[in-house]
Amino acid sequence: MARPLKIALVAGEASGDILGAGLMQAIKTRHPDAQFIGVGGPRMQAEGLDSYFPMERLAVMGLVEVLGRLPELLGRRRRLIRTLVDERPDVFIGIDAPDFTLGVELKLRQAGIRTVHYVSPSVWAWRQKRVLKIRQACDLMLTLFPFEAQFYEAQQVPVCFVGHPLADTIELHADRAAARNALGLAEAGGVVALLPGSRGGEVERLGSLFLDAAERLCALRPGLRFVLPCASAERRAQVEAMLVGRDLPVTLLDGRSHEALAACDAVLIASGTATLEALLFKRPMVVAYRVAPLTYRILKRLVKSPYISLPNLLAGRLLVPELIQDAATPEALAATLSPLLDDGQVQTAGFDAIHRALRRGASERAAEAVLQLVERA
Repeated sequence: MARPLKIALVAGEASGDILGAGLMQAIKTRHPDAQFIGVGGPRMQAEGLDSYFPMERLAVMGLVEVLGRLPELLGRRRRLIRTLVDERPDVFIGIDAPDFTLGVELKLRQAGIRTVHYVSPSVWAWRQKRVLKIRQACDLMLTLFPFEAQFYEAQQVPVCFVGHPLADTIELHADRAAARNALGLAEAGGVVALLPGSRGGEVERLGSLFLDAAERLCALRPGLRFVLPCASAERRAQVEAMLVGRDLPVTLLDGRSHEALAACDAVLIASGTATLEALLFKRPMVVAYRVAPLTYRILKRLVKSPYISLPNLLAGRLLVPELIQDAATPEALAATLSPLLDDGQVQTAGFDAIHRALRRGASERAAEAVLQLVERA
């Protein structure tokens, strides 16, 4: 009898843990006795992963924080590579976290182990020379978006566009009335969702700006209400401090961002992955972002893409307004968002087309691509 498949996976944060668990489920439908080793969080472990160390040890953000943890991260990577070379899995799958996983993939591929990278880094937008390392490191790139696959095809990197798991799980038509009922909001009247980001720095730069814009929207549209989902207790305290002295009809939520998006009529949102969620809920949006002035000047030189938000990148055109840096003023945000409360159909029609294009059974397609790679080996 052939031995069971042995599959190694490494995820570095919660979003990767979700992707990894879905992929493992799909692999097990074809190979119920498959063995999984590597690094992952609670969802991947629940699917049977033997995690060599806590995934949280890889979840580090920011340059200074990375530098402080660099000796530990490099040591863990060296030990992980040695262990996996000894274990000889049929395939290694690095899930996002490219600064850590691409180095593992490179060493394992040099040792004769097939390698897959799941979720493309933003090489199409900046630091495009990273594609040279990707070409050396992985036998197959799995992308969530079609424009990423087009980039890799042009660079002669084996690639498979699998779609996005969120497009599979979020319904094509969200029930606004049910979401308002769940949040205790009256069905009648306009509601705007405010999503200034999930990290402290984002909320610091955008929180007061979004609340200032909300005050101006209230002046333009009396009776308008707001919902603001907070990613953590720390973010909620941060927003509560910003609300002191304001008289805004805003409901703060602990998490529940999907319910907020389903309940609202339009969204004022920070650029990031949350814009994809707003797109999938078919809610008209205005995207804003601010960074430190020096960072902005550097990024303007490095970033090759004409757009920063996922809806525009996916549409290949300016589908949603992007107000960046000095253009992101309370007056401009309110003036740009207000008309979308009456007529956002151009945006929502584009969102629907994108949702259907991304709704491809991502976990199943990813599993199929991985298993085909293993069979070819």
